[in-house]
Amino acid sequence: MKKFLEMILMDNLRQLEEENLLTYLKVLSSPQGPWVNIGEKRLLNLSSNNYLGFNTHPLMVKSAIEATERWGVGSGAVRTIAGTLQLHMDLENELAHFKQVESTLVFQSGYATNLGVIQAMLSENDVIVSDSLNHASIIDGARLSRAKTLVYQHTDMNSLEEKLTEAQTLKPGKVLLVTDGVFSMDGDIAPLPDIVKLADRFEAILMVDDAHSSGVLGRNGRGSVDHFNLHGSVDIQIGTLSKALGTMGGYVASSSSLVKYLIQRGRPLLFSTSHPPGVVAATLTALEILKSPEGEHLINTLWENTTYYKGKLAKMGFNTGISQTPITPIITGEASVAREFSQNLFQEGVFAQSITFPTVPRGKARVRTIVTATHSREDLDFALTKMEIVGKKLGII
Repeated sequence: MKKFLEMILMDNLRQLEEENLLTYLKVLSSPQGPWVNIGEKRLLNLSSNNYLGFNTHPLMVKSAIEATERWGVGSGAVRTIAGTLQLHMDLENELAHFKQVESTLVFQSGYATNLGVIQAMLSENDVIVSDSLNHASIIDGARLSRAKTLVYQHTDMNSLEEKLTEAQTLKPGKVLLVTDGVFSMDGDIAPLPDIVKLADRFEAILMVDDAHSSGVLGRNGRGSVDHFNLHGSVDIQIGTLSKALGTMGGYVASSSSLVKYLIQRGRPLLFSTSHPPGVVAATLTALEILKSPEGEHLINTLWENTTYYKGKLAKMGFNTGISQTPITPIITGEASVAREFSQNLFQEGVFAQSITFPTVPRGKARVRTIVTATHSREDLDFALTKMEIVGKKLGII
């Protein structure tokens, strides 16, 4: 590496370290689960998006192995050349049925889905109206589209109305109103019924990113649109396969016309190899489990654990913000305090990662925790005991 580049990188890293923003990877030496091993240390895991424990579900593992033995370890091509297996079509048909839409299209990740959909749909002649706390993939998709972006205050319907009014004055070709269904850092739920009314009134295309709603909200985990019974009122739904469903990837659920268009112009789909057969087969099994009594039981357990955990944290005096879902931030404010809290918890046997700028605004650093359906009540009590000890030690509570 050339010396001048090395010097620039070292200066940048030094600055991040001075601001307590330097991230180090935690390497797991065990499967993802309610407890994990990091090196030689055994820890209670509160950092995973594995809401229902599906990543190690025996039926899903069995499906992945059988599909790999039959179809191979990889698909061998992008979808539009030779990389579309019957398995891919089966998955998209099942997802469409599950989401109660005409058609779905699977992308390589939730991030790639947002990039691909927004960039393909919009141009510099269009306007995007976006919640201020939308996921980074939405922000990046908006940038790539070159459309003008208007940002409204988080879940503030007066602010949204103002931005939609402003959008009309720009005389755009299209207006896309986009929001997360559940916000990934704060854990609150978007007020979709009110958003739908405004989208209809201003004739805006409505897109909802249901990454953290999938498998969590709605009947059998169908998401925020189902949660509010708004089927047919949301133009585009984005889902993920990599959180509650336990595998990897993302998908768009919408009309057959949009899916057909994205096959022509969705760049992440056009230029990335499609999902391995084992992943697709495991995801199909995940959908079957979600619709079964076992799936219903797991989702109910997830919410029972969430209610118990949040209630105990509140009694201790922790600031969990506006969370309404299993995503439960413990807000400390300063990045240094969040990191110290996380590090102390680690020493006490609890794996809960700190989240700092640029993932959240400066001054709103936190330790983000997520309980799962596979945590026992004893697991949660262990975590809560350690949090109280560390919280008092650091003066957080």
